[in-house]
Amino acid sequence: MKRIVTVIILVLSIGVFTHAKDYKLVSPDGKISASIKDGPGLECTVSYNGKIVINSVKAGLSLSTAELPSPSDRIRRAVFGKIDQEIKPVIAVKHSSIRDKCNTLTITYRSGLVVHFRAYDDGFAYRFGTSLKNDIIVRNETCNITFPGSSSSWYPFEDGFMSHNERLYKYTSLDTIGGNHLASLPALFVTEGVNVLITESDIIDYPGMWLRGAGPSTLKGVFPPYPEEERLRSDRDLHVTKARDYIASTTGTRVFPWRVFIITGTDGELIESEMVYKLASPCRIEDPSWIKPGKVAWDWWNANNIYGVDFRAGINNDTYKYYIDFASANGIEYVILDEGWYRKGTVLESIPEINIPELCSYAASRNVGIILWVVWKTFHDRIDDAVALYEKWGVKGVKVDFMQRDDQPVVNFYHEAMQKTAEHHLLIDFHGAYKPDGAGRTWPNALTREGVKGLENSKWSREISPDHNLMLPFIRMVAGPMDYTPGAMLNFERNNFNPIFNRPGSLGTRVHQMALYVIFESPLQMLADSPTNYMREKECTDFISKIPVVWDDIKVLEAKTGDYLLLARRSGEDWYLGALTDWKAREMDLDLAFLPAGTFRMELFRDGINADRHAQDYRREIIEVKQGSRLKINMVSGGGWTAKISPVK
Repeated sequence: MKRIVTVIILVLSIGVFTHAKDYKLVSPDGKISASIKDGPGLECTVSYNGKIVINSVKAGLSLSTAELPSPSDRIRRAVFGKIDQEIKPVIAVKHSSIRDKCNTLTITYRSGLVVHFRAYDDGFAYRFGTSLKNDIIVRNETCNITFPGSSSSWYPFEDGFMSHNERLYKYTSLDTIGGNHLASLPALFVTEGVNVLITESDIIDYPGMWLRGAGPSTLKGVFPPYPEEERLRSDRDLHVTKARDYIASTTGTRVFPWRVFIITGTDGELIESEMVYKLASPCRIEDPSWIKPGKVAWDWWNANNIYGVDFRAGINNDTYKYYIDFASANGIEYVILDEGWYRKGTVLESIPEINIPELCSYAASRNVGIILWVVWKTFHDRIDDAVALYEKWGVKGVKVDFMQRDDQPVVNFYHEAMQKTAEHHLLIDFHGAYKPDGAGRTWPNALTREGVKGLENSKWSREISPDHNLMLPFIRMVAGPMDYTPGAMLNFERNNFNPIFNRPGSLGTRVHQMALYVIFESPLQMLADSPTNYMREKECTDFISKIPVVWDDIKVLEAKTGDYLLLARRSGEDWYLGALTDWKAREMDLDLAFLPAGTFRMELFRDGINADRHAQDYRREIIEVKQGSRLKINMVSGGGWTAKISPVK
């Protein structure tokens, strides 16, 4: 009898949905509610705890043959559902087990358009699908977003679609953003005291979305057009010189990228969100057991400035054997050979001073892997030969650079590169890249990517400040891992810093840099400074070299976008903590209530008493703590604090 009742309810529900024009989708915890209106067009309003935080999202697809949904389009059916499953990520960036729980709504139109909606406890997302027989031309996609009038934004202003997507985040009233203000994603908006971060997930065979002002408190999604003609400048800058009047040419039966709105009542919840990962396509690598995250000794940022040796430092085997020895002695998994190892124009032949097979063999004997940097266009021209050759040499990964675009053909290059490197057991790190879109779930060999204004900029600018570092976790890092490349051992106060290209340093204190290894997520995490500098600073190096790059759990303890952050991450039984402040000296209270019962050893690094005058000053301490212990954290201007907590056995 119960089975019969259930079937009747289902049939009646589907009948009602088919003829209704308004639908309401609510998150499992009831905080987020999306009201979806059909006709004419498709429009959503989103609220948080009863307050409207997005007045309107107007959505649609413009094909060469039709507008979807068209004014005359009718809904065939609308079905509500639920997802509640555990995801075990191959590479655990935040959690080793992710609960994927949401409520869903799928609306199917007679035209063949399908719209999938999801409501999570931390956000709302939708994507289109089509069931059309032939290939289609997508002329444009509509994604017009209107916020309440009092909204503000952390807006990453861009100059054009040709970009490394390495921007500062400018705080501004949303009403001041006009039609000439282009932004890459993710971008953060604040309305009614609620955060709304806009980004996307699962970009496949389609261009990335950007934002542009479109009237009072309104933004519209814009897309790089499909290129028709290109011009290569030097070996790396492939500019679009002529474009077609559409954004994508693709198959008619497919799903499109998710439009993602991460919505949180606190700043810390932004950092804890994994919506982008949950929405991405599942792993396509049949056996990913060979994928090994880790740290990397990096040569380019420090300009190979090793010293106290009896050979000429530079791009040569002696220098890289020195890097390999340093990595081996400190448990660092990889060494990268950045720009200069190959003859310009071919990624298949090294310069005479470098012998890649010899270096790979030498590194393997010391339990270290070699990663090679390549320009994307030169790599793409010979990609099949390159990945086969690198596997034969014993290379463990590639760092692919200078794409600077996310139009449809370049997005397709990413997927081709991820697939072909995976087939040859190669890791991949994208630089000059667009933001993460969950591709690390689909292709877990793609461990990290840039798309962030990182430490390399300190070689030529003053922009990489503690203020900037405290925006990244709340905006860029919400989309996924970022190859910011921390680890400067030469640290300067605000008034004593000058960019030096070949002997770079960082703004802020030594412990600020150390804490970045706990706070910034990257399963392939660089040690940017010279091995010689690290060996002179052994106490700090011993600590950061042992910080994990993958995690079982995360807890954000205190957070305010752009101002301060204190978080804890767990790896096995150990907890690692990191705290940062902006240019304001700050005191924070640490409550260790999250620890289990027992006695723990805490190794901590804090700003030294003179760190405000000499930023490299720090203090290391070892104390005993337990569940519920409380500590004061004091940070100087531009300062930091970090610790490891291990059970006493």
